[in-house]
Amino acid sequence: MAVLPSRDLVAWTGGAPSYSRPVTVSLKYARVERERRYLLARLPEGVVSTREIVDRYLVGTRLRLREVRESDGTVNRKLGHKVRLAEGPEEVACTNFYLDVEEWALLAALPARTLRKTRHLVGRDGWVVAVDEHDDGTLIAEIDDGDRPSGLIPDWLDVVRDVTHDEAWTGAGLAR
Repeated sequence: MAVLPSRDLVAWTGGAPSYSRPVTVSLKYARVERERRYLLARLPEGVVSTREIVDRYLVGTRLRLREVRESDGTVNRKLGHKVRLAEGPEEVACTNFYLDVEEWALLAALPARTLRKTRHLVGRDGWVVAVDEHDDGTLIAEIDDGDRPSGLIPDWLDVVRDVTHDEAWTGAGLAR
C-alpha cells in the first residue's frame, strides 16, 4: 500500500484535487512507471515504429481514455487510472483496462480534455526511447527507467531541456 499526498493530482483533475486527505492505494494490479521527459530539438534517427495516440483526460478524475492506432491499422482502446507515488509526476502507478468499441463510445461521451500525438519509438545503441510529436511540432522524449532509476541520457538525443518535474509537460498538462 502507498499513501499519497493530498494534493497529488491537481493537474489531472483540472483544478482542485478530487480528495482532500491522503489516500491509501493498493499496487497489486498497477505497473509503476518512472519516467523522465525531455523537450527535444529534433526527432532522432532510428525510429522503429510509429503510432497515433488520442488521450482523453476525464475531467474531475485521475482517469485517462487512450486510443492507439498502429501503423498497420490495428486500434487498441483502454481506460487508465494513474496514481502518483511522489509529490511530482515522475513516479506513477498505472492500471489499465482494455475496452471494446461500445465501452469506448460510452466513456468517450464524458467531459474530457484531449491530447493528440504521434509516438515514435526510437531504438538505438541498446536504448528504446518514446518520442511524442505533438500537433504544433513539439517533440517530447520519454525514458522509462523501470526499477532502476538512472540519470543517463543517450548522447544522440538532442535535448533542449529536462521537463521531468514540470507539470505543464505532462500529458494532462498538455491536454486541451
